[in-house]
Amino acid sequence: MKDDSFAAILMQIHNTTMMKHLYIIKAGSTFDTEIERLGDFEDWVRRGLGRVPCEVLVTDAVNGEPLPAPHNCTGAVVTGSHAMVTDNLPWSVAIESWIRDLIVAGVPYLGICYGHQLLGRAVGGEVGYHPLGREVGTIDVELSSNAADDPIFEGIPGCFAAHATHAQSVLQLPPEAVRLAGNAHEANHAFRVGSSAWGVQFHPEYTREIMQAYVNDEIAELEADGRDASALRDAVGDAPYASRVLTNFASLACRGL
Repeated sequence: MKDDSFAAILMQIHNTTMMKHLYIIKAGSTFDTEIERLGDFEDWVRRGLGRVPCEVLVTDAVNGEPLPAPHNCTGAVVTGSHAMVTDNLPWSVAIESWIRDLIVAGVPYLGICYGHQLLGRAVGGEVGYHPLGREVGTIDVELSSNAADDPIFEGIPGCFAAHATHAQSVLQLPPEAVRLAGNAHEANHAFRVGSSAWGVQFHPEYTREIMQAYVNDEIAELEADGRDASALRDAVGDAPYASRVLTNFASLACRGL
């Protein structure tokens, strides 16, 4: 009887050790003025993922928390950031290298905005400031024909509203990348590398309230660029289809658990 109990304990330890998690890699924080009211990047992504059959863990890469081993990940989402990829900050370069390890291991990966740009550069694309300047607000995104059977865009129409705020972009896609979405401002709003890595420049985790907060907090910068911040704020709307990117990714990453 004692032997049976000991074996059960060993099995429980083994199962716990082997259990995979869905990771959110925190690459920054929102404005201090908004965190108490709206939460932070990882909170928005967690809500967007919906109900999943595994534990969702957050790794704060900016503050030095170690990135998880690929074999411990059922999937990973890298958040946006107020940093710039081309600043080559040590924690950012570490994520970029880690992304390559995930791809080799076949671990599902989703990069949002900053995470999208990191994916692009990790596999040979070019990232830099967009020649047309910042893209901010609720925008229209058009899917390419390549997205017709892509699991991340399942249930999303060919043209849909999304929220965006970015100064840098993937200016040139990696050689092996498949372009999935774009618009008149940003040609590379979404792409896929291989069969398990995606990047989206827009923010599927943003709600209308979050997008309005960003426009409000960026008013001075927008007006300095000659933009009509009031018009941008008034044009902010809902983006229900864009949010499906996160639930679709969660379903794909947790498949088989």
